[in-house]
Amino acid sequence: MRREPLSREQVVSAALAIADQHGVELLTMRRLGKSLGVEAMSLYNHVANKADLIAAMLDTVVGEYRLPSPQEDWKATLRAAAASANKALLHHPWAPTLLLSFGAMPGPNWMQWSESLLATARRAGFSVEMAHHAFHALEGHIGGQSMRQVNFRPAPGELEGLAADFLSGVDTEQYPFLIEHIQGHLHNDYSATTSFEFGLDLILDGLERILASGR
Repeated sequence: MRREPLSREQVVSAALAIADQHGVELLTMRRLGKSLGVEAMSLYNHVANKADLIAAMLDTVVGEYRLPSPQEDWKATLRAAAASANKALLHHPWAPTLLLSFGAMPGPNWMQWSESLLATARRAGFSVEMAHHAFHALEGHIGGQSMRQVNFRPAPGELEGLAADFLSGVDTEQYPFLIEHIQGHLHNDYSATTSFEFGLDLILDGLERILASGR
């Protein structure tokens, strides 16, 4: 068994490794203790309970997000920050769903991230109300699209097969525009821009128009 003392950071890091490799549903205190060479009960010297551990793991993931830079253009730095958040969440596929549903108090990384987004919006000239809406529009897009991406990851060729199967049983006269849409997936016509990027541009372009209007 392990002899050198553990730290909270080591416990959280080991938990992250298990969740990333096996899924958070297979993360147990017993399994975590075994990976660290300690009895499960000794972990409670570092985390209060499983909920505290999950909260710390989520905050560690948020710590991988790029913070907006006050030296950069507000639109460019928010785009880069959102893209980095999406990248971090795809790297930890168990995290998006939990971030959208977890009820724990926010950690320091989440607070710093949130403060940075809001500060960027306010310094750019957005009103308190518009900064509020901008924050939640970005937060919702990052979380929602990341969750969709991690929950729908077809293997190479699988999406085309699903599309072809769907098209074979659909009335082309009754659903012409749906057919047109599915054919885009079938032929991979729109792969140059992801749904995440497209939605992010819509949000940022809309915010830019709001700012120019003086709202």
